[in-house]
Amino acid sequence: MNKQLISGDIGGTKTILQIDEIVNGKVREQFTHRYDSCTYENFHDLLKDFLHRAKVEKTLDDPVAACFAVAGPIIAQQAKLTNLPWHISSTDIANAFSIPVVKLINDFEAAALAIEILPPDDLITLQTGKMQAQAMRVVLGAGTGMGVAWLAWLGDRYFPLSTEAGHIDFAPTNKLQVSLFETLHHKFGHVSVERLLSGSGLTNIFNFLQTNLAVFSGLTQLDLEEDSGATITTLALKRKHPIALKSLDLFAEIYGAYAGNLALAGLCRNGVYITGGIAPKIINILSSGNFMRAFRDKGRFSAIMNEIPVHVITNPKISLLGANKEVHNLVNTQDCAF
Repeated sequence: MNKQLISGDIGGTKTILQIDEIVNGKVREQFTHRYDSCTYENFHDLLKDFLHRAKVEKTLDDPVAACFAVAGPIIAQQAKLTNLPWHISSTDIANAFSIPVVKLINDFEAAALAIEILPPDDLITLQTGKMQAQAMRVVLGAGTGMGVAWLAWLGDRYFPLSTEAGHIDFAPTNKLQVSLFETLHHKFGHVSVERLLSGSGLTNIFNFLQTNLAVFSGLTQLDLEEDSGATITTLALKRKHPIALKSLDLFAEIYGAYAGNLALAGLCRNGVYITGGIAPKIINILSSGNFMRAFRDKGRFSAIMNEIPVHVITNPKISLLGANKEVHNLVNTQDCAF
């Protein structure tokens, strides 16, 4: 009997679902669809639509296993998305859609799982460094939020370790960043890294600069939506808007320092991998110097920072790849009797 498997990347902005079929031991991708997450009240409605579309496109049996990468912490196989009011339970999905095995994993845990299967063309190297086999790795990325996962070598392979390190304290490194911190502290109280390194974080930086720096006082102030990262990026790269350009420079500086902190905390001598929706769009900004200067600026440990490889992942489906890898692992385990 042919087996159908579902994998998915569930995010605050978009959700991508894919169904594969295993025929005589060979995998065939059958159907993939992208959704705007906010157009559905809950994940069940979205999955129901996907399965209907898939069966219209292809003659398929009911799926035997599913793995979903979710943008939020997974606790007892349940998740509440950080930036979307959805509650997702693997048991509820299994019961509602008669899928024998359903697994939820964090979206950056999924991204970490996919690192080893990425082709070289999906990476842009910011620093070659001196890679050490089997040493720690870290995957991080700014998008709707900030995600982080470690990769630790245990036994004979890497194991991903999901985190919520995007919500640790923002650590300003100069007077401008201190002023930015004070502004956001007045507004939010706790200022996490995600308040700066995300689409809404880039908006926070832009609003701060246009309000607080006298050098920009002659410009017409723009009233932006809460998450206007894409608009600011367009203003900077296509219209050379001075506040938008300065915002991206400051964003890259904070991003580099934070990536360096994670690399140092884990001593990630086998690579730092930058993913998320923002980095590939501003690769010229990240490559211009501020990002890596801030990354390396760790005082007595700066020499070590020069030896850590740093890459940007350009594949926007990295978490889907990881979820897909995990669902195939599920059907290959002895515990899954289909």
